[in-house]
Amino acid sequence: MTDVLRRGRVSLAFGFLVQGVAFALLVTRIPAIQDRYGVSDALLPVFLAAVPILAGVGSVTTERLVKRVPPSRVLRWSQPVVLLALLGVGAGEHLAGLGVALAAFGLAVGALDASMNMLGVSLQRAYGRSIMLGFHAAYSLGGIVGASLAWVGAHGELALWVSYLPVVLVLLPAALAGSRWYVDGGGRPVAGDEPEGEPSAGSAAGENGAAGLRWLVPLCLVMTVAYIGDSTVSNWGAKYLQDVLGSSEQLATVPYNVYMVTTLLGRTVGDAGVRRFGAVAVVRAGALVAAVGFAVVAGAPGAWVGMLGFTLLGLGLCVLVPQTFAAAGRHAFERHGPGASDTAVARLNVFNYVGFLIGSPLVGALGDAWSYRGAMLVPMVLVLVTLVYARSFAPQQDRYGDGHERPRTADVGRGSNGL
Repeated sequence: MTDVLRRGRVSLAFGFLVQGVAFALLVTRIPAIQDRYGVSDALLPVFLAAVPILAGVGSVTTERLVKRVPPSRVLRWSQPVVLLALLGVGAGEHLAGLGVALAAFGLAVGALDASMNMLGVSLQRAYGRSIMLGFHAAYSLGGIVGASLAWVGAHGELALWVSYLPVVLVLLPAALAGSRWYVDGGGRPVAGDEPEGEPSAGSAAGENGAAGLRWLVPLCLVMTVAYIGDSTVSNWGAKYLQDVLGSSEQLATVPYNVYMVTTLLGRTVGDAGVRRFGAVAVVRAGALVAAVGFAVVAGAPGAWVGMLGFTLLGLGLCVLVPQTFAAAGRHAFERHGPGASDTAVARLNVFNYVGFLIGSPLVGALGDAWSYRGAMLVPMVLVLVTLVYARSFAPQQDRYGDGHERPRTADVGRGSNGL
């Protein structure tokens, strides 16, 4: 494995970590943002829904953009926009300013999520083995760091901009410096990008294959289900533990932290599991563990059993999203070429936000109309849908019937620089 690919892997993992920090700093300080701008409870859902909607727009735009410029360039410039938009959220004074900052954050996050997963998929293809879960483990680690920094800011009663400014001052130049080593599809470093305005390699294949992506539908369903589960934990975990299971207010803050830590642990070892047992087996196991986790949460007699359920949810759900991106990119590349791989990842990324938009309102509506215990059974049933589509995660080429991914030597390290 070349030094170029190793540096590309490390720099991209750092990009995932930075994104995790930025997103956690935003979502964990929503009450403080609401207080700073005087956002009413009725208006807050509008602002919160606008971010994933605009992120979907950013992802779709990136699908078209990467036919003209490499994904590495999109990632290089969207990450600073995310960080500056975060600072804008903390430093603004008027409601209109908050709207502009959140709009910029949402659009840039969509471009960022799409482009960094494109690079992750292409790097995994160059490596010839599963490394995608490791990138998402870096994102989980960033989420833990961001949530911890947010706690420090809230505990110290610091102004939002005071909490955000040091983070942006450290991460923005570091992310720009690290972007020098991003590697595009086929092992091309950023220095080898095609000039802006010329079609990137494989874009013709991507355009021709874009209409033939009906096979992507099962993976889009899995992505939606995974984020319904994730948003259920992040938005309802604390309320469920306190209101339904009778925990203290302090203990109610723990489930999300437990979920994030177990997500990090699961993703850290997940690539080894994929290499040993295959993507299909890992996805099936993850779906089953997540379903058991929701069942435990729904039937928990008390807070500590509920905590066990959230632990299982982290271990189960953590493998689904990275493997869905990896499967989409791999199948598109095998069917239509590298341009189609980027198209598939961008389209799949939209369903990240679809699941996020559906999950929280769905559980809330069912909880109010029925019961929150019963509401937890709905994502349990939905996550079991993944079992129906598990075979979609098996490689198309070199399929041995067991879902194991066999690296194709011809693809490893192939690129314009001979890597």
